[in-house]
Amino acid sequence: MVAPMAAPSNIAANLAAVRARIGAAASAAGRAPADVTLIAVSKTHGAPAIAATIAAGQRQFGENRVQEAALKYPALKAATPGLELHLIGPLQTNKVKEAMGLFDVIETLDRPKLAEALAREMARQGRRPRLFIEVNTGEEAQKAGVLPAEADAFIAQCRRLDLEIAGLMCIPPADEEPALHFALLREIARRNGLSQLSMGMSADYETAIRFGATHVRVGTAIFGARDPTFTR
Repeated sequence: MVAPMAAPSNIAANLAAVRARIGAAASAAGRAPADVTLIAVSKTHGAPAIAATIAAGQRQFGENRVQEAALKYPALKAATPGLELHLIGPLQTNKVKEAMGLFDVIETLDRPKLAEALAREMARQGRRPRLFIEVNTGEEAQKAGVLPAEADAFIAQCRRLDLEIAGLMCIPPADEEPALHFALLREIARRNGLSQLSMGMSADYETAIRFGATHVRVGTAIFGARDPTFTR
């Protein structure tokens, strides 16, 4: 059953519940709750829902599309000190310039052509968003992400381009046990000296925290289903 779209008045309660579950999962794993960053995924939700989340103290947000984020976030960022925006959807090379000016973190670096485009644009803009490499842990043909067997070489290539890689990101297959994928991502990060892991969404973020997630991406549990009145 699809969760209904949350009213702005309910978003603060939803957010508090997610934060409490993050804290409990972290404590159960012997970790400090503060070591896990919650990214509120606001794709397809408009300004009222996002404003309610900001009013409840949330400052890290995730969007899938550059175009959608460009419609919603410039004004929100100008009005909200400390607001941090993550790109969590695929990035086309022709959108790199716009993405660089809008996002603080790009979590979907997944191919050499994109790495080269980001390096060029960083040199031009003098701006260096934090970067995560997306790993296609399930080796799914329809999904973006570097294959696990190629991840080490790609990380090394990005470093040669003077890209500062903060960590790794994955989206496990919907029909497989996510713990296996979180463990794989953790191992790739460990052997490459990377400490940040963006993994876990509304259905599995507590499991991800047990496997070392430093960032969890939660949308439905905060905002409910997509906003049918929102237009790009």
